[in-house]
Amino acid sequence: MRAAVYRGDSVVSVDEVAIPDIGPGEILIRVEACGVCHTDLKKIEYNLLTPPRIYGHETAGVVAAVGANVTKYQPGDRVIVFHHIPCGACFYCSRKLYAQCPVYKKVGVTAGFEPAGGGFAQYVRVMDWIVERGVEKIPDGVPFETAAFVEPVNTCVKAVEQCDPQPDDVVLVQGQGPIGLIFTMLLKLRGCTIVTTDAIASRLALSRECGAHFALDPRTEDVAAKLKELTAGRGADMVFVATNVRGLVEEAIRSTRPGAKIMLFAQTSDKERIELSGASICVGERSLLGSYSASVDLQAESADLVFSGKLPVHLLISHRVPLDKIDFAFRLATHPGEFPEENPLKIVVQPQSQSANLPAESYS
Repeated sequence: MRAAVYRGDSVVSVDEVAIPDIGPGEILIRVEACGVCHTDLKKIEYNLLTPPRIYGHETAGVVAAVGANVTKYQPGDRVIVFHHIPCGACFYCSRKLYAQCPVYKKVGVTAGFEPAGGGFAQYVRVMDWIVERGVEKIPDGVPFETAAFVEPVNTCVKAVEQCDPQPDDVVLVQGQGPIGLIFTMLLKLRGCTIVTTDAIASRLALSRECGAHFALDPRTEDVAAKLKELTAGRGADMVFVATNVRGLVEEAIRSTRPGAKIMLFAQTSDKERIELSGASICVGERSLLGSYSASVDLQAESADLVFSGKLPVHLLISHRVPLDKIDFAFRLATHPGEFPEENPLKIVVQPQSQSANLPAESYS
């Protein structure tokens, strides 16, 4: 099969590799769609994990084969798969901190080499504990590219539930890439007043379509002043930091009232640093929170939000790219400002496809 293999030194090459064998309790999925996620891009760009690996974890496809003792799924089933599932019995699981569970940290989906998700390949092997609790069937009529959003939606639902915004809250979402836009959609369902920021005009326009009441370019507009104007001088009740641009957490502090909640969602690299006044947290009684990865408790809810159309995630897809053009997909996702004519947003890799919805000259 074909797979995009991370080889180290920030290099990914599309190579021929063996289709992974499956054992008892496991399934093999033919990958039809896998979303490009910035957590994988950071691992590649910063060489955070040892090569070789095949990344990609927002995976949707068709069951191609099942191992002995598998009864929940059969060949031909359309499914999405989560690459992490917790043990349910450890110290962290008892406190619902599933992403800190040692079993959760062990990736259970691979296309070969050290397990790393494997969705940027034509087939993936799903290990037994993931088959048991980490696979959801896709209803008829739901496209694979839409179904691939279930995992990232889950991560966002988890962060929103942790903050528990109320209908009368004024909430700032910094960054309107795919994750920021999912936050905007979820906050709309909560009935909040939503203020969003981004430096790309097309994303601000889509942000309004997805539920933002005010969409601001922080380069030309005073975000903190706008939040205070909307709240009788207090500032936002809550902020979701959905991108890792330098200075955003400091802007979140300036834009919030005392007692506000600030959720760090995109700060996933040890190389990122934030410098804040201690008093802005202590004296201002603000809560600085973090949320990482998905929750097994929210699996069914996140699937329903996507499959039912309650979240119009299809609006976020800007490009569909075959494996052979994955380098271009990564550049689009990592440096969207360099491709203004493309309006890049959510990029979906289609490993079975030989073509894409971009003209050939765009791949240079």
